[in-house]
Amino acid sequence: MKIIVDAFGGDNAPLEILRGASLAKKEYGVEIVLTGDKEKIEKCAAENAVDIAGCEIIDAPLVMEAEDDPRAVLKGKLDSSMGAGLTALSEGRGDAFVSAGSTAALVVGGTFLVKRIKGIKRCAIASVMPSDKGPFMLIDCGANAECEPRYLVQFAKMGSVYMEKVLGISSPRVGLANIGAEETKGTPFVRESYALLKETASINFIGNAEVRDIPFGVCDVIVADGFTGNVILKMYEGVAGMLVGNIKAMFKKNLVSKLGALCVMGGLNEFKDKMDYKQYGGAPLLGLTAPVIKAHGSSDARALMNAIRQAKECCEKRVVETITQGMQTADGE
Repeated sequence: MKIIVDAFGGDNAPLEILRGASLAKKEYGVEIVLTGDKEKIEKCAAENAVDIAGCEIIDAPLVMEAEDDPRAVLKGKLDSSMGAGLTALSEGRGDAFVSAGSTAALVVGGTFLVKRIKGIKRCAIASVMPSDKGPFMLIDCGANAECEPRYLVQFAKMGSVYMEKVLGISSPRVGLANIGAEETKGTPFVRESYALLKETASINFIGNAEVRDIPFGVCDVIVADGFTGNVILKMYEGVAGMLVGNIKAMFKKNLVSKLGALCVMGGLNEFKDKMDYKQYGGAPLLGLTAPVIKAHGSSDARALMNAIRQAKECCEKRVVETITQGMQTADGE
């Protein structure tokens, strides 16, 4: 299996990307294709003793910066590390693509270079996140700020396929993000989405999911428009970071608190691991004709390695093929 990796995407590129790719190559037995400035890649690897022997490099001198117009990935910066990677994926030169670069550019490039599955109206960013009862998926997390209710039905179907195929959750529970559990709650858009989801036989829709219940594992798939989903995602990450930071500060306060920390260190580490996004890798961009994984912009080597693992699992468990097959029968519902 061949995974294409954007070597210059993300805050810690290229060093942490190269380290993660090297680890994944050894751990998962995948072939790695690196995209980016070849000279800089080889120099960085040599100076930091990162083993990239056997990795193919597609020379791409440009980089998609955060401030760039996302559409530049299609023309002005098609020769960027991201543009070259997406092009290579569309040409069948790899099985999946991983990037920690610009989310907006990845959505644009994925949509117009890799292209959407026939029948899919919008691709969606699908983040797997921790809850008190285990991982859940939040879809969409920012690809589509404005949606139509029918898009949310497709998001629910795609999220259900991923959670069942990749995480092994049988008949994943699907909930619609809302301000209350009652069917009559929410805006006209949310109420219309509820009605369509309720009528969709191919998903296990359990109704509205009040946002405060999400951290407690109320659902396996939380469906939302991209604006709402992105707000939930960023608040979730912020609160988790605040909690971990305050717990650390509390136990470092004085000698007594430090001794107390030693007594509960096992529980603290377990809590930290439960809230660590790095274990899930990245967010698949569902709805495309090939697996594309958006790694977190601040990914270190471990997070990037897990994103590559995620890409490998998407290929092995035929997520794209299952979604495609589902779209062929969607009209019958």
